[in-house]
Amino acid sequence: MQKWSFEELQMKGAYKITPFYSDDLRGGFLKDYSKEVFEQNGISYDLKEVFYTISHKGVIRAMHFQRVKQQAKLVRCVRGKVFDVIIDLRKDSPTFMKWQGFYLSEENMVELLVPEGFGHGYLVLEESIVSYKCAEKFYGEFDSGIRYDDPSLAIHWPYEEIGGKENIINSLKDDSLQSFEEFMKNYDKFWIE
Repeated sequence: MQKWSFEELQMKGAYKITPFYSDDLRGGFLKDYSKEVFEQNGISYDLKEVFYTISHKGVIRAMHFQRVKQQAKLVRCVRGKVFDVIIDLRKDSPTFMKWQGFYLSEENMVELLVPEGFGHGYLVLEESIVSYKCAEKFYGEFDSGIRYDDPSLAIHWPYEEIGGKENIINSLKDDSLQSFEEFMKNYDKFWIE
């Protein structure tokens, strides 16, 4: 049996969480969200919507965020394996522009609580399904992000695990995302409550 564990990261409000898991001869039982357990660990988190992405090996999802009605996310890879990255985009934060990467997989069952004011993206290392349990609903008109390969962010993606950067699969939408410099020029237009 694996008990809940909550590790707050250097970036305030972000957590690495190990969910409850128990198994027996029939198989297993996993609980990756409990309002009560989260509150007992000092985390207030209410779900508004849940969705899943299904991705091929080599897919990269850029550093996404929602400009209006910011969307905190509880993210877990339910099948396959991804290298998941969060970056603090809160200008007044002591960890502004700092990023951390985590291997999320069906084997390790680790999930990340990505707070408001963060960018989030991942590189798919195996055919994967990623679960998002969101504290705000998705508004397509406010969806935004920063390019995954922006040199200002200096994110070290493990391209070698997909056979090199030339094997990246990226959407046209993510290809046309803004640079970090453009994001900073328009910073005050972002993070509208």
